[in-house]
Amino acid sequence: MTPSLLLLLSLAAGKLPAPSTQQPATSVVILGTGNPNPDPDRSGPAVAIVVNGTPYLVDAGAGVMRRAEQAYRAGVTALTRTSIGVVFLTHLHSDHTIGLPDVIHTGWVMGRETPLKVFGPKGTRDMTLHLQEAWRLDVRVRSDGLQPHTATGWQVDSRDVWEGVVYRDSNVTVTAFPVPHANWVEALGYKFVTRDRTIVVSGDTRPSEAVVDACNGCDVLVHEVYSAEKLLEQKPEWRAYHADAHTSTTALAELATRARPKLLVLYHQLYWGATDDDLLREIRKGYSGAVVSGKDLGIY
Repeated sequence: MTPSLLLLLSLAAGKLPAPSTQQPATSVVILGTGNPNPDPDRSGPAVAIVVNGTPYLVDAGAGVMRRAEQAYRAGVTALTRTSIGVVFLTHLHSDHTIGLPDVIHTGWVMGRETPLKVFGPKGTRDMTLHLQEAWRLDVRVRSDGLQPHTATGWQVDSRDVWEGVVYRDSNVTVTAFPVPHANWVEALGYKFVTRDRTIVVSGDTRPSEAVVDACNGCDVLVHEVYSAEKLLEQKPEWRAYHADAHTSTTALAELATRARPKLLVLYHQLYWGATDDDLLREIRKGYSGAVVSGKDLGIY
């Protein structure tokens, strides 16, 4: 039986396939599944789409570069200290962007030679310009002193983007699509199409038809989630906020049934005392497809 046929049969049965020695050209590496709550076991939200040895980063939460180094030491050789050259921001909430200075400056100090490319919704360019100004003295001291450095690795080529194709190279075509996230005027999800896989990252969003349309049978859907059962224990003002900003396990089960991903990966999980098994149990009440609750450094 061929590996591809085995994969299809396993997914059709709602099971994860056994590990294969035949590695795909495209993989999803979860660098952080966290949220604003400071959980030492979960770094801030960050997902690396690795294609033919080149990483493309979605969001830059707290601890992103140290998680990338951990992934490298664990065998993800694409995530070197200088290899992250393209970042896509879903929105400008601090927990999704607080690690961006880390990506900019750690990559440069370690030897990145070219400006970092950053794409995101309206406000992204202004934010990166302010970040460069905030570290102006650091850049000057490193550049004018004895420390070896590259000339332009500290610079950022940033662009505000919206719906449609926002990036393309020989590895990947990246399409942005708007998603509803509380009172953010602009928030985005991203679809990555490569030679062998289609990956969709929801970003932060309440249930959205845009995610269903973007996935439409995609290989991997990386989607945020909160426990529908535990939401009932939260204060009324927080229940109202999360229902407007995020997606419950119940709603995600219905969404994934229509989106039909070959694998659903939960991330940016809000547990409130629930466990990964609890989230999966809640999801499986309404969804029969293959699903995992993502962990930092998980590879899918």
